[in-house]
Amino acid sequence: MLSESEVLAVLRLLGDAGATAWVDGGWGVDALVGGTTRVHADLDLVVLLDELDVVRAALAGAGFTEVLRDWLPAALAVADGSGGEIDLHPVTGSSDGGGWQLLPGGERFLYPPPVSGTIGGHRVRCVDAATQVRCHLGYEPTAKDRRDMLRLQAATGVELPEEYR
Repeated sequence: MLSESEVLAVLRLLGDAGATAWVDGGWGVDALVGGTTRVHADLDLVVLLDELDVVRAALAGAGFTEVLRDWLPAALAVADGSGGEIDLHPVTGSSDGGGWQLLPGGERFLYPPPVSGTIGGHRVRCVDAATQVRCHLGYEPTAKDRRDMLRLQAATGVELPEEYR
């Protein structure tokens, strides 16, 4: 688990290394809501596939050396041994600033260009609200997922599918 200050430190670390990253998942929802609403098990980041070596080196320098899941090119999860976990979602950059993630089975998922959100009073790049909703489809939502989506709707007005109403 990473705190607000640790999330900001990771984003700063990656920026200083010259890597592009934007916040996804629960922290991404909180960034759009504008405040931390719950404890997060991990930090989900969308990163550019052609910068993945830079991202991995920067994170390794910060102690994130344990590979939890290697599902490349779709995803890579790393941990720091003290409870911090980062789930990377590599994308091939698109001309509009977004990117395509290659999924298992050969499908592709489009992340539109990032939008601005707030974590710990600092502006961060994050996944937009509509894409957050799309990422929460295709499985049985948990109570946590439902709470996140309801908070997101209240903060942004994004339309929710039936299973989240």
